[in-house]
Amino acid sequence: MFGYRVPAPDEAMLISGGRRGLGGAPFRVVTGHGKFVLPVFRKVRFLTLSMCESEVTETCVTRQGIALHVRAVIAFKVGNDHESIINAGQRFLSDQDQMSVLTGRIFAGHLRAIIGSMTVEEIVTERQKLAAEVLDTSKTEMAKIGLIVDSLQIQSIDDGDTGYIDAMSAPHKAAIQRQAQIAQAQATQAAVEAEQAAARKQAEYARQTAVVKAEYSAEVDRAQAQAAQAGPLAQAHAQQEVLAAQTELAQRQAKLRQQQLVAEVVKPAEAEAERVRILAAAEAQRMKIQAEAAASYDRVALDRMLIDQLPQIVKEAAGGLAGANVNVLNGADGLGEIAAGLVSQGLTILDSVRQNLGGQNPGTDHPDKPDNSGLLQLRAAKDRKQDDGPVNVD
Repeated sequence: MFGYRVPAPDEAMLISGGRRGLGGAPFRVVTGHGKFVLPVFRKVRFLTLSMCESEVTETCVTRQGIALHVRAVIAFKVGNDHESIINAGQRFLSDQDQMSVLTGRIFAGHLRAIIGSMTVEEIVTERQKLAAEVLDTSKTEMAKIGLIVDSLQIQSIDDGDTGYIDAMSAPHKAAIQRQAQIAQAQATQAAVEAEQAAARKQAEYARQTAVVKAEYSAEVDRAQAQAAQAGPLAQAHAQQEVLAAQTELAQRQAKLRQQQLVAEVVKPAEAEAERVRILAAAEAQRMKIQAEAAASYDRVALDRMLIDQLPQIVKEAAGGLAGANVNVLNGADGLGEIAAGLVSQGLTILDSVRQNLGGQNPGTDHPDKPDNSGLLQLRAAKDRKQDDGPVNVD
């Protein structure tokens, strides 16, 4: 846009004309943003804010009166605040290269002053202290012209042809040389000892090698002797192993044959014996059952025979009483007692007959033929009653 100006990131834009800047400055300072500037009526200039470098090479005299050539490098820049920019703009805006020249001169003066208060030993051994003192003494002066110092490095210190620094370092060099010689001697001694140790190791290795060779030769001889005897011994061992194997095979075959005999003969024989035993037991059980059934049948037949003869027995008893002279004194009760007596007598006869029949062998001929012994006893009793006369029942 026409009339709009923007400074670079490392620049400060100075606008002159129009109103004055801060603190009564003859220009306004713009950094970090743009500004609209009226052409003709305003004038714009730019001041660098980037890092600058100044090199100082100066001959300085120490407190001991020894001249030293010192070379240093200063890194500086314009401060970022408006006051530093205004101070630097008023001094260096038209010729900004003068900042490096002026800075070098300022530091050269301070460097001479500080080195003049120090000895060579202090300067050589304490360079950082020298740089810090120079920075502290120049800080105020540099701030007045709007500059700040970032670093100061003392690059070299040389005494020329006086040889003071060399003489100062001579004891250290001698000590270093002595240490180097001692180290060299120690290294040489260590090398000799290492060579001697290597020689001893070599001799020991040769001795051990000879011993190993001798042992190896003896072992070879023993092995050859054993190999010469190994043939007959091996053959004997082989035969022994063959016999052992044959014996084991024969034992296995005998055991197998025994198992075959057990499976083919003993087991079938045991099975047949068990079958015969079971059949015999079954037959005996069958015969026992048949005998028990036959005995039961005989008892049933005997009871049936007695039952069949019971009417005949009662008939005979009645016939015996038919001609008897019986006087009944107590009426119906007396008749009941007579009947009870007859029944009791009949039952006694029946038990006697049953006992007689029970003593017979079930296997006799004609088991179903009735036995008349009971009837004979009943008739004998009837005859005895007739001979005794009438029976009186009270």
